[in-house]
Amino acid sequence: MHTGPCVVVVMAKAPVPGYAKTRLIPALGADGAAALAKWLLNRTMAAALAARLGPVELCCAPDTSHSAFNAWANELGVKLTSQGEGDLGERMARVFERWQPAAARVLLIGTDAPRLDAPVLCAAAHALEIQDAVFVPAFDGGYALIGLRQPAPQLFIHMPWSTSLVMQHTRERLQAGALHHTELAALHDIDEAADLVHLQGLDWR
Repeated sequence: MHTGPCVVVVMAKAPVPGYAKTRLIPALGADGAAALAKWLLNRTMAAALAARLGPVELCCAPDTSHSAFNAWANELGVKLTSQGEGDLGERMARVFERWQPAAARVLLIGTDAPRLDAPVLCAAAHALEIQDAVFVPAFDGGYALIGLRQPAPQLFIHMPWSTSLVMQHTRERLQAGALHHTELAALHDIDEAADLVHLQGLDWR
């Protein structure tokens, strides 16, 4: 059983108009979409720190220079890294390669699921004490969290990212690799205009 710290890595795009949450621009405008991206970033980082699981890293795109990132760099223990080149899968795989085996448990999350809070992170970390992998599926067919005890590059190569097939393919690859996993309750991502309804009750404006 792994009782040591659990690393939480948050992958985020800089909240720049025209760069972040572009699929929400028709509904919110470029500035509004960027403002929501910043709110989601700050909410996610607050949850990652509140979970108190271990080191928290903010993995940034296109680089670490944005003021919204540097504001969190001043928080105790938050390390800034750059996502680097490659598709989403390549960038995600690098996170696990970088942290493991130095860390026995690594959780990787984005900023698109505002209900992914500290209790969810703690539940995921607990699941990794006995499982090889843990996921928080997203209702759109992807996932909002992946946690691993060891690198599993086969989960990231040639994956149809941003489609409804991601979690399905991931389950198939887990089974093929004889990796035991747990799935927590599914959450909603905020990607498109129709998803904004899932922000009801949250003070995001």
